[in-house]
Amino acid sequence: MAEAQNTNVQEQDLNQLLQVRREKLAALQAAGKDPFRHTKYDVTHHSSQIRENYSQLEGNTVRAAGRIMSKRVMGKASFCNIQDLAGNIQCYVARDCIGEDAYADFKKYDVGDIVGVEGEVFTTKTGEISIHASSVTLLSKSLQILPEKFHGLTNTDIRYRQRYTDLIMNQEVKETFIKRSRIISAIRHYLEGEGFLEVETPMLVANAGGAAARPFETHYNALDEDVKLRISLELYLKRLIVGGMERVYEIGRVFRNEGMDTRHNPEFTMMELYQAYTDYYGMMDLTENMFRYVAQEVCGTTVVPYGEEMIDMGRPFERITMVDAVKKYAGVDFDQVPDTQAAKKLADEKGIHYEARHTKGNILNLFFEEFVEEHLIQPTFVMDHPVEISPLTKRKPDKPEYVERFELFIYGREMCNAYSELNDPVDQRERFKAQEAALAAGDEEANTTDEDFMNALEVGMPPTGGIGYGIDRLVMLLTNSPAIRDVLLFPTMKSLDK
Repeated sequence: MAEAQNTNVQEQDLNQLLQVRREKLAALQAAGKDPFRHTKYDVTHHSSQIRENYSQLEGNTVRAAGRIMSKRVMGKASFCNIQDLAGNIQCYVARDCIGEDAYADFKKYDVGDIVGVEGEVFTTKTGEISIHASSVTLLSKSLQILPEKFHGLTNTDIRYRQRYTDLIMNQEVKETFIKRSRIISAIRHYLEGEGFLEVETPMLVANAGGAAARPFETHYNALDEDVKLRISLELYLKRLIVGGMERVYEIGRVFRNEGMDTRHNPEFTMMELYQAYTDYYGMMDLTENMFRYVAQEVCGTTVVPYGEEMIDMGRPFERITMVDAVKKYAGVDFDQVPDTQAAKKLADEKGIHYEARHTKGNILNLFFEEFVEEHLIQPTFVMDHPVEISPLTKRKPDKPEYVERFELFIYGREMCNAYSELNDPVDQRERFKAQEAALAAGDEEANTTDEDFMNALEVGMPPTGGIGYGIDRLVMLLTNSPAIRDVLLFPTMKSLDK
């Protein structure tokens, strides 16, 4: 009962504070000082530029703008701290410098208001680099109350739903997303140097192929047709390889109608690239070089912390086949397993759950997921997957039950997936038939035949290496973020109305 009464009192106090802010705005507007009338403010320096270049700027006039994060009024002079993109800086505001009326207005400004400050750069008696204001302009009135600064904004649900408040209150969050932008920029710079062209392909598709995932479905009214949101970028990019664009990539959103956890969000950012006249070994070399380059460019080092580990991308990445990995960590050699029946018997003995439709190759993959993934902390290429789980991949000539495919694992997580792309249209049609059968048997993630893509393969696709990267997971790694929601500005959240 007492707790409920305290909550009601807090809500009443908050409502009163919010009302005061609205009354302040009304008074400003009535006096012809509407803060929202300002359309621009010419900023000359950000906070970090002032601090970093103090020796050149001392005594010079600068113009900075930002949000008031703290304020101390002391009679005829006051201090406030404003926060901008690059950090924050203290401002000294005196009545004799900005004028009596302007100072009276300033004293009524609230934490959260956005102001422009013009003045000379100086250092206070305590040694803090500051701006001695000659004018303060209210650029926007905040009508909400920011979280109390000492405790900050720690409620993760509110942080994800109100990312704008999270960015204001938690500087490290802002730094994560600035770094995310730099990571993507570094990837683009690297690929441009390797001769790749960035392209765009459709998001609304008739056939959502290229991955094992359940698509979102919608209806296109203009054409009166059901369409899907893409789950992959693959099939359209391969069409471009057929068309003679020998090195292409796309960074874009893909959508998968599946669960959410620390590593999965139903919409996420993927990059896929395809290169003609190379194979999965070429993709390994490109991936290793690109990860190393991006880490160095963005983090200034190729050894980065993640959780309790130090991930070393400077040394050569380990390469191991899936069969050898399972042999190493599970003690089972699938090269000595003769058939599906024997594989299922082994799964029963090891307590591995499988479905009736699963074959030897599927069960090998289940063993890998159960016994191997968690051990792959340092960068490791896992190679040569079973054909059953790789419908778009070229078979190994000497072991046709396996394909020329690899996945890169870091910290026990898949970071990318790559193939020597299947360019045999006859084999591809048989693979699609197998996928159709799996779909009919209840596998909702199985592919269906894409006839236009089949036509493109029949026109002829050169030998090609292809790869897909989870950009969000790379950002998680390079920012030491534990959950995918920490690197998505606006992660998917359940509606509060539900």
